[in-house]
Amino acid sequence: MDGVVAAETVLSHTDPARGMVWVRGHDLPDLVANHGFEGTIALLWDGFAQGGGGDGFAQGGRGEGLTRSGLTEAFGAARVAAFARLGEWLDRARGGSLFEGVRLGLAYQRDTATPAELVGAMTVIVPALLRTDGLIAPDPALSTAADLLRMWHGAPADPPMVAALDTYFTVMVESGLSASGFTARIVASTRASLAAAVLGAWCAFTGPLHGGAPGPTLDMLDEARSAPDLDAWLEAKLRAGERLMGFGHRVFRGNDPRAEAIRRALAAMGPMAGRLAFASHVEARVAAVIERVKPGLTLPPNVEIMAALLLDTVGFPREAFTPVFAVARCAGWIAHALEQRQTGRMIRPASKYVGPPI
Repeated sequence: MDGVVAAETVLSHTDPARGMVWVRGHDLPDLVANHGFEGTIALLWDGFAQGGGGDGFAQGGRGEGLTRSGLTEAFGAARVAAFARLGEWLDRARGGSLFEGVRLGLAYQRDTATPAELVGAMTVIVPALLRTDGLIAPDPALSTAADLLRMWHGAPADPPMVAALDTYFTVMVESGLSASGFTARIVASTRASLAAAVLGAWCAFTGPLHGGAPGPTLDMLDEARSAPDLDAWLEAKLRAGERLMGFGHRVFRGNDPRAEAIRRALAAMGPMAGRLAFASHVEARVAAVIERVKPGLTLPPNVEIMAALLLDTVGFPREAFTPVFAVARCAGWIAHALEQRQTGRMIRPASKYVGPPI
């Protein structure tokens, strides 16, 4: 379905030629500087019908007048409620993979769950599954990024770490009609619950071609660091047709604005972002080797390499990168589901039969 327009949306617009992403008319630099994660979600969700309460979501009304502070408060209360319900499912998730645990945690969310409750639940599910030495109750006064780091590390995070993770969440919250976003729309189009739409989107997100990419990017950097001759190592991979994780993108052929925003957040962390210098060196050598081996081909760094560096720098293990990513993207899935609901139509594409003659 490459190139097929499957939905009309007011949520976001990606312009590869201009190297920019807009969310509700706001470009990424503005979102990072002036809105943050909760403020960006307020923009995404504003004006969509949703019953069941939550900040700005009156029963049977519309999500109007949403604010950064209001959603920060709503998400904090939702985290407290989600933490109180961990006993319903957490023991059942022990022994399985992290991805299975997230799937189980989402499956236990009620069909009446509001948008804020679903984001709050996702934020609690991830650290609850990661911690093995005692759960840390949420602090409802904190932002999503600050409380997620606190619940994972067991202590308040340094402000630069919180700012970096908030930047990551802000630029990754919405990415157009990705596989997971489209899945959320398909589920919502049947008039299933928002909880069902988020669960379906998570299942699509776990595939290695989608949300599972950041972790292997660090593996590639580790392999590159251990290579005795970096250029020779890169050339061998390129000539063999192997993929360089963290390079190239189906949409952005040049600069990825999300990667640049995350790079700036990493640079602001100073010495804590120790791998940033080596990643920049690898990027430069990739460009040089490609020019020699495959003239005319461009393979710019994509958001995954910067995302992996940031998540590693703030202390998340590689196996948690996709679930942490989903904390941000969950809000985008909900936005797509809410927007799809307004159309009142079920998504029902046609197929072309190519089987045995009838």
